[in-house]
Order: sequence, then structure tokens, then C-alpha cells
Amino acid sequence: MELGLRERVAMVAAASKGIGFAVARALAEEGCRVSICARTAATLEQAQAELETLAGPGRVVAEPCDVSCAEDLERWHRRTVQALGPVDILVTNTGGPPAAPFLDLSDEQWQAGFENTVLNVVRLCRLVILDMQARGWGRIIHLTSLVAKHPSNELTLSSTLRTGLSALTRLQSNQLAPMGILVNAVLPGHTLTDRARELARRQADQKGITVEEALRERSASIPVGRIADPSEIASAVVFLASERASYITGVSLLVDGGAAQCAL
Repeated sequence: MELGLRERVAMVAAASKGIGFAVARALAEEGCRVSICARTAATLEQAQAELETLAGPGRVVAEPCDVSCAEDLERWHRRTVQALGPVDILVTNTGGPPAAPFLDLSDEQWQAGFENTVLNVVRLCRLVILDMQARGWGRIIHLTSLVAKHPSNELTLSSTLRTGLSALTRLQSNQLAPMGILVNAVLPGHTLTDRARELARRQADQKGITVEEALRERSASIPVGRIADPSEIASAVVFLASERASYITGVSLLVDGGAAQCAL
């Protein structure tokens, strides 16, 4: 199936590893010019080198960036446009905020969580929308989490903030569709990333079991019987970014192996 992504310019946030990197890799495989950012220079350089083997020289930008910093985001966007051209596809993504129940969270953690999970998304969208509007074509995909529809007591911050991103997705889709910009969210379930291993370690410590046993328990709770590979989440993102998804907007798509037991 031809997805119509060749020569599109894609910005993927927090993409040096995990789901973000899998998305950047999948877009590069489809012929996109790709710009990624991350905080850690070492993993960013490694990711850039791997992406360049797929996309070719001069078709990948990698910028050190703290997504909670407006100046960093502006610099990343400016460098992307200078090196690759106006942005066609934006994939927003951040690491998860601290895992804790409500009573264990401080004001500072709530504030930092909002800046890292919501405000950076708002800022990135502002940077790319005008160019998308001028060309009458754009795709914005927010990577969030299944907790947006299936809240978790241990992930109070993430559940609250990512539910807000689902509302933002719906509102942006209404307001930007007349400009030719489609906005959707992808809500991954349990996926084998560093974050998943961290949560498994917490569960293992609480239960007095091994991390491997904690991961097996998690797999057993998923109808398909296993934890996702990041590439499976990336496939959903790439489809929503493509010409084949030209009549899909405002959707918060669960990619969770059936884990979220919600009717809507």
C-alpha cells in the first residue's frame, strides 16, 4: 500500500529511543525526511546514525532539546525548517511523568508534569500550524497513553494530563480541519520500553517478585497475551500520518492489545 509519505517532513519529539524512535524509524522507511529531538546527546547521536542509514545523508536532523523549554522547541523547529523544509507531520511525545498516587504528588510535580506533558504539545503545535495552513495539508499526532481512557491509581499525573490531551485532540481537530490539518492521538498500552521496565520494577519491589515475573503478570492481563513492541505503535502513527487516513481526524486510538476495558 502506497502511503503517500515520500518527501514529507516529519518532526518527532523525544525520539532517541522507545516509541518515539520507532515512529521516526517507520517514517524514514516510508521516505520521510525526519527531525528528532531528545535530552540525551549520546542516545540522540546513535538514533541519528541509525536513521541516516534508512533515510540517507542530509535527510535527518537531530537536535538536543528539553521539551519543557520554549526556547529549545523554537530552536529545534527553526533548524528543522532550515535543513529539511516546512513541517508536514508533527508527532508530539514525552516521557511519562512520575508514577505515584494522588496524595504522594507535590505542587512542583503537578507543575512540571503540566509543562512536560501538555504545554510542550501546545507550543509545538503553534510552531507548525501556520506553515501547514499555508500549504493546506498537515498531520498532527499526539502520542499519549491508554490511561487517558483507563486511568491508573499509580499513574495519577499521567492519567489526568493525558486525558486533557484527548480533549485537546478533539478540539484541535474541529478547529484545524478546515485548514487541511488532521489531528489524532495514539494511546499505546503496555509497550516494552524503558518506562515499562521502570514500572515493572516498581511492581516487582511492591510484590516481592522479579521484574520478569512482573512483566509476565502484565502480559497475562492483556487480551492478546503479550506486551507490544514499539514498532507496533509506530505502525498506527504512520498510518494516521499518511494519505490513507485522509478522512480520519479527532480520534484517540487505543493501541493496547485490548487492555482498556472501556466501551467508548
